[in-house]
Formats: sequence, C-alpha cells, structure tokens
Amino acid sequence: MAFFRRYALYLAWVVSIVAVASSLYLSEIMKFIPCNLCWYQRIFMYPIVILLGIACYAQDRGIIRYVLPLSVLGGCISLYHYLEQQIPALARALPCTVGVPCSEDYLDWFGGYVTIPFLALIAFILITALLVNGLKKEAEDGEEEEETELLQAH
Repeated sequence: MAFFRRYALYLAWVVSIVAVASSLYLSEIMKFIPCNLCWYQRIFMYPIVILLGIACYAQDRGIIRYVLPLSVLGGCISLYHYLEQQIPALARALPCTVGVPCSEDYLDWFGGYVTIPFLALIAFILITALLVNGLKKEAEDGEEEEETELLQAH
C-alpha cells in the first residue's frame, strides 16, 4: 500500500495516458465515432493527462485537489453511459438525437458487459483511488514536517 501512496501521481498519470491513447486509437485508427457521452468523458479525461504530467514533473501533490473532481465527474458520466448501454429503458428516456446513439456498443467483450464506457469507468475509478491514496501520502508528509519543525524548535 505504501508503494501506491508514494507513486500515486505517476500511476494515475499512466492510467490516464492509457485511457487517452485508447480513446484516440478507437476513434482515429478503428474509426469508431464517439457519441455525445463519449465526448463528455473525453472532456474530463484529457486535461487529467496534462495536469498529472505537469504535477509528476514538478513533484507537486497539490494538484490532486484539482484533478480529483475531474476524475469523479468523468466517472459519473461513464457510469451513466454504461448503465444506458446495459438498461435499454435509460436509452429511451434520454436518447441521443445527434450522431451515434449513446447506447451503441462497439465492443462486445464478455457478452457485452465490457464496453468502452465500462473501460472508461474503470480508468476513472483507478485514477480516483490512486489520487485519494496520494492525498493520504500528502497528509502524512505534512505531519512529518510538523513533527520535524517541533523537534528542531526544542
């Protein structure tokens, strides 16, 4: 667990890179046209790659507080999108009226349970869990600094 706390920023960055590279591969190489909900998920994932990359370079854990909301909101959209694919009534309640239907399932892995929104949801969950772990590391580091300052003062 200490490994995940120590390298939370880097691991979350790797997950976001894989997610962005996968989305670009599916749309640009495989020619899968993203639906509206896919675009919203991308809107939340793409800045995460840039912000975490900068944070890793600067070794700045303070960015976690700013990236975490992006990850949580993107995960909520992914969850709704996945549910829309799995529960047909949701697709009828708020149908996509422009472009590719959001209930469209390009991937049919494991009987249709593993879809693109499901993979995006897993990425957002991993990033969120890693960043929450990173916050714990930041809190531990802050406590250690306070203890060191107190010892030096005496």
